[in-house]
Amino acid sequence: MERDARRRRGDPSRRIRRIVRLLEASYGVPKASRDRDLVGSLVQTVLSQHTTDAASDAAFAALRRRFGSWEAVSSADARSVEATIRGAGLARRKARTINGALARLARERKRIDLSFLTRMPTEEVQRYLTGYDGVGAKTAACVLLFGLGREVVPVDTHVHRVVGRLGVVGRQRTREATFEALSGVVPRGKALSLHVNLVRHGRSVCRAGRPRCRECTLSESCDFGAASAGGSDSLGSER
Repeated sequence: MERDARRRRGDPSRRIRRIVRLLEASYGVPKASRDRDLVGSLVQTVLSQHTTDAASDAAFAALRRRFGSWEAVSSADARSVEATIRGAGLARRKARTINGALARLARERKRIDLSFLTRMPTEEVQRYLTGYDGVGAKTAACVLLFGLGREVVPVDTHVHRVVGRLGVVGRQRTREATFEALSGVVPRGKALSLHVNLVRHGRSVCRAGRPRCRECTLSESCDFGAASAGGSDSLGSER
């Protein structure tokens, strides 16, 4: 048992490489598909907060269908934007974030366009985007990964939970801390694969309430699974 624990506590980079391979064996290698509309990438990520992919996709499509352009969204009445995205939940807050970002872009850049981010270093893009009201580290990281193809791993509730249970970078208290801890230990070219497959794994196997540890392909690399196998009943109901 102690030897297994020492093995699991090995070099984080090596452990991450193994985790990437195991997840790809289970879920496949996600295909990279860059979102060339960076404003759209930001808006869609805001809409995806605290809801399902289906709901956020529907709200995004409704927004584009009703207004046709980000300039039209920016100049629209806030209540009409809120009504259009209501299906994604938290509509008032999300509408405020979206309209605030679009208005700031129009005011500061004289056009609603984020293409200038392509010329900025990753850390600078992160600081810039999180300067918008309502845009946090995870939202900025999604724009960096899916819009700009940068090597960052957005940390949502699933990624935070799975990485914390694995113990690969310690058990961080916040998603922001997990994001920082993962920086520099993910194999080059594997940020997208790790993020997407950790989300898939968190939804299907390493669930919040009843994790399916016996079916988990990562069990040999997991601190949580080892503790559960050792008889810690309290871990099985972790949230």
